[in-house]
Amino acid sequence: MARSVPVMTILVTGATGVVGRNVVARLVAAGESVRVLSRRPATGLPPSVEVVAGDLLEPRDEWFAGVDRLYLFPAGDGAVARRAVRCGVRRIVDLSAASVTIGLYENPVEAAVEASGAEWTHVRPGGFMTNLLPAWAPSIRARRVVRHPFPDEAGVPVHEADVAAVAVAALLEDGHAGRAYTLTGPELITNRDQVAAIAAALGEEVRFEVVSREVAREEMRALGGFAADHADLLLGFVNYGGGESSGEGFSDDDYSALLKPWPDVETVLGRPARSYARWARDHLADFR
Repeated sequence: MARSVPVMTILVTGATGVVGRNVVARLVAAGESVRVLSRRPATGLPPSVEVVAGDLLEPRDEWFAGVDRLYLFPAGDGAVARRAVRCGVRRIVDLSAASVTIGLYENPVEAAVEASGAEWTHVRPGGFMTNLLPAWAPSIRARRVVRHPFPDEAGVPVHEADVAAVAVAALLEDGHAGRAYTLTGPELITNRDQVAAIAAALGEEVRFEVVSREVAREEMRALGGFAADHADLLLGFVNYGGGESSGEGFSDDDYSALLKPWPDVETVLGRPARSYARWARDHLADFR
């Protein structure tokens, strides 16, 4: 799709997250003026990026001074979208979830963005290839082993760089308004095969030890951070809505529509989605 006319400043929220950092890097590489909103001091961002302090749950007009387009990390009920449009923002690209596409979740941020009056695009990734990185990387580095209860659980996880690339295309190009893109990787892959891909990238054996969900949860909670915060979800104790799960991972009938590759990455970017093997190579430093 054709690149639109040059934009003013683009405000990026959630810029310290796995997708947001990639969005910032791509916008800067494209020569755009980028402002980042962060609740905490943001480190590791390009020096040209302007950083403003704030919380999405308490939007302020000054964030949007000179801002034409907004990348919106989901938070609250979407009040920030309404405030942004009142301050002159014309285009909003929001990060949502593939569970919205298949009707398992209603995202209030999406609804607020659509009602705001801005041009909008929803970016709906399925599972991220990075989801199990915080749980697996420490034991791979220390002992070249992964301890996990579901070796044959399969999904179609997406590379975070592809999610960011689609978001940036929607921010910078015309032709994406009113679209919702459901993003997956290019292949159905099991957890065991993911570990094999990491081993191939390392050029070393990485063992897969099957443990109970309870043991895996204890070990993930001991790691702290993302692994601890999301252990119940990643191990199937709860579903995306926060309710109790069957305990069989994410292969329940409710999620069957997400157990196949979706074409939207290639539709937007004109190339196939990145493979898990590519992701493993991109993250080698995390495993060494």
